[in-house]
Amino acid sequence: MDKILVFIPAYNCENQIIRVLEQFDSEVLEYISEIIVVNNRSTDNTEMLVAAYIRQHKEIPVSLLRNKDNYGLGGSHKVAFDYAVNNGFEYVVVLHGDDQGSIKDFLPVFKNRYYRKHDCVLGARFMVGSKLKGYSLFRTFGNIIYDFLFASVVRNKIYDLGSGLNIYNVNMLKDRYYEKFPDNLMFNYCMILAAGYYGHDIRFYPISWREDDQVSNVKMVNQAVTVLKMLRDYRRNPDVITGEYREVVIPEYRAEIIA
Repeated sequence: MDKILVFIPAYNCENQIIRVLEQFDSEVLEYISEIIVVNNRSTDNTEMLVAAYIRQHKEIPVSLLRNKDNYGLGGSHKVAFDYAVNNGFEYVVVLHGDDQGSIKDFLPVFKNRYYRKHDCVLGARFMVGSKLKGYSLFRTFGNIIYDFLFASVVRNKIYDLGSGLNIYNVNMLKDRYYEKFPDNLMFNYCMILAAGYYGHDIRFYPISWREDDQVSNVKMVNQAVTVLKMLRDYRRNPDVITGEYREVVIPEYRAEIIA
């Protein structure tokens, strides 16, 4: 059995996080070695609820980590990727803690060992076979346009710039090429550009996605402009992806195990 880590980034998702943990039934756990919930200094009851769930469900191999500071979504990825590398995992799955995606969408990926064939398999909300619920036509259209723009620059088919369900081969993460990427929501955009720059073998897989009671942290206009500038700079000089993208340089991304 492959050693697979599931990383659940969590920030102020007290209304959804238990639903996410309840996705891990016996069928899913057959393929999972460990689950870590990385709490990015939530200001609500997210941490308390996860800790209580762990105490009540000792049969599930889940641990709760608390970031030393609010590192943002990208920073939490860096914490989890380091954890995967340092603890000898072979693959790391990202599943967002706000219950928009379902780990069960990846069951065929696990069962067929599809992830072994590629550096990463990225969940896609905007390809044939995907299912969207509560996602506006305007946002869907905008995402498809941006997918097309990125595809034209990296010269690869792109079906999603950053869903909340992905799996990475840990070998591709060991040199920490992502360390200087933004610690905010822009992290995944840089990962897509880096895949083109470093020649990573990426594949997309259709997933379901829903918006019910989630609270979006995306500032759409500001993010759209920032992403276009990032794409423009990369097109002019791909080496820019090796530069510093962070507003605040953090020497080490640390977290402590809480439960």
